[in-house]
Amino acid sequence: MVPELPPLPALTRAEAELIDRYLDVVDLLGRINPARPGDTYRGLRAAQALVAKAHALRDALELMHSRGEHEVHAATMARALRVLDGERRAARVTLPPDSDS
Repeated sequence: MVPELPPLPALTRAEAELIDRYLDVVDLLGRINPARPGDTYRGLRAAQALVAKAHALRDALELMHSRGEHEVHAATMARALRVLDGERRAARVTLPPDSDS
């Protein structure tokens, strides 16, 4: 039986959109990361998609701002990112451990 994930914290629709678009960008950056194994075509496709996802991320932030949501509640957003496996997904953007050690 698969363990049940904790519930997402309460988010506004705009905050949820920001989280989703941020993770889209993180996933693409993880595919582009030259320190990770993969082929150039995969990285190229991810880089091409990144432009549209970055625009969507900008739009999500603009929406929050236009609705008067001028502050990012970092603790709440971090909880949401953890529930959505954000730590593992963001780790793909960083350098892998040094294999020489």
